[in-house]
Amino acid sequence: MIILYGVIICILLIAIIGTLLITNRSDDNYQSSSRKNNRNLTMIYIVVIALSIIALAIYIAYD
Repeated sequence: MIILYGVIICILLIAIIGTLLITNRSDDNYQSSSRKNNRNLTMIYIVVIALSIIALAIYIAYD
């Protein structure tokens, strides 16, 4: 079970790093909205991570 937690954390880190690398590449016209898009993605990640931690805590509590 601990191995699965490690795999999930690795996948999460790879997804975050990949997203940040992709968002750093932008067109000249896209530069003005890049900050807003990065902020939105960051907020999405924060919400998803928080919900994942809550779901994991509930799963562990009732396991």
